[in-house]
Amino acid sequence: MTHEFKDIVNQAEIAARKGIKSVLASVVALDGSSYRKPGVRMLILEDGKMIGAVSGGCVEKEILLQSESVFKTGESKIMTYDGRYRLGCEGVLYILIELFEPNLAFKEAFSRTLEERNSFEIWSYFDKKEGTICGTGTWVKVKDSLFSLQSNKQKVDDSLSIFKQSMPPCFKLVIIGAEHDAVQLCKYAVLTGWEVVIISGSSESKSIMNFPGAISFQAVSAENMETSSIDNQTAIVLMTHNFANDLRYLVQLKETNPVYIGLLGPSKRRDDLLSQFIEYCPDADDAFLDGIHGPAGINIGSETPQEIAVSIVSEILAVSRKRDPISLNKKTGKIHS
Repeated sequence: MTHEFKDIVNQAEIAARKGIKSVLASVVALDGSSYRKPGVRMLILEDGKMIGAVSGGCVEKEILLQSESVFKTGESKIMTYDGRYRLGCEGVLYILIELFEPNLAFKEAFSRTLEERNSFEIWSYFDKKEGTICGTGTWVKVKDSLFSLQSNKQKVDDSLSIFKQSMPPCFKLVIIGAEHDAVQLCKYAVLTGWEVVIISGSSESKSIMNFPGAISFQAVSAENMETSSIDNQTAIVLMTHNFANDLRYLVQLKETNPVYIGLLGPSKRRDDLLSQFIEYCPDADDAFLDGIHGPAGINIGSETPQEIAVSIVSEILAVSRKRDPISLNKKTGKIHS
């Protein structure tokens, strides 16, 4: 959910430059079950625009109404939403609504944290009572510093309940290749909320303009590819459509620890690629080899580049969240653990 909070911060900053106030709504507790869980947030602008969502759509209308008093008074409040009678979900949501006015120090620290791919924490102080409650509000812990998201907050109130959420770096997908299927994979990954980096050969004629939503386009040889920012919140898909190039990039990646490496092509191509890779890198770590998935994607009958992209994105989600893909109608118990 880091990308959602990042978008909230960015959109609030854009609104502030126009003189438009923002209110943050955070689900801080849940009794029972709901469409989404505690930790989801949305932003409401003074002009009625909403960024993000905390449910399938019904709760947002009530939040918009409840936010009016926060804009007027500047005082935080707690609202509840009983989905048992309105949504068919067997749960009650507790939602903290507060002015969103982070200071410059927070914005600078938060920007550095995202750039350096460090984790941070969000602390929301609340009480399970409806209405205005003194001391409620949200703070963000960046390294050893604690920043209030409200301009008038001076210190935390330890007498209140607290919802703490650890936020990892934004999930990143590195696509090595620049053919048509790479463009489709980029589109679906961006829709999923991932940061997408495109790596192409040094002679590639394409540019970042061919990959809408990508944050970076690098035309470099395998040997010159920068790998220091590849971490366990990174997935990689090798799709150059050239066996020798795929091998060279895989060798360059041997010291990294991505959560997923996908290989395009049939099983025989994977076996040949791994066989030659092990010849070049006989001391390669077993964990690195275990993270290689080929053919990339899950078996959903994909045929077109768009369908293959859906298949690959689905497998990356399953692997990164340690799930074994099955139809939900075959799963017993709750959808979410």
